[in-house]
Amino acid sequence: QVQLVESGGGLVQAGDSLRLSCVVSGRTFSSYGMGWFRQAPGKEREFVAAISWIGGSPYYTDSVKGRFAISRDNAKNTLYLQMNSLKPEDTAVYYCAASVRALCVMRACMDYWGKGTLVTVSS
Repeated sequence: QVQLVESGGGLVQAGDSLRLSCVVSGRTFSSYGMGWFRQAPGKEREFVAAISWIGGSPYYTDSVKGRFAISRDNAKNTLYLQMNSLKPEDTAVYYCAASVRALCVMRACMDYWGKGTLVTVSS
């Protein structure tokens, strides 16, 4: 069974940075397209960023372009999301997700999900 465990969330002020991590176990990490999604209170879960199984082709939602960076270390079975210049509207539970496809940028094509880590950005 594939397991995804996120970490790195917390309470920060606007303008600060955080780095989220997601450790994947159970199968070969390098065979998955990976992504980050987030869900704010009262809203649906939305796409944030995705990266292909070999680490190329990063995709971002428009609201985080230039501020967030997704990366992966296949040797460590770990996905990262570097978040800079955080804004209060970035407040959400952030979820790591894995797809058996080389690259997936939608909830519908993700096959495995973590339980999430909470990021709170105060103004």
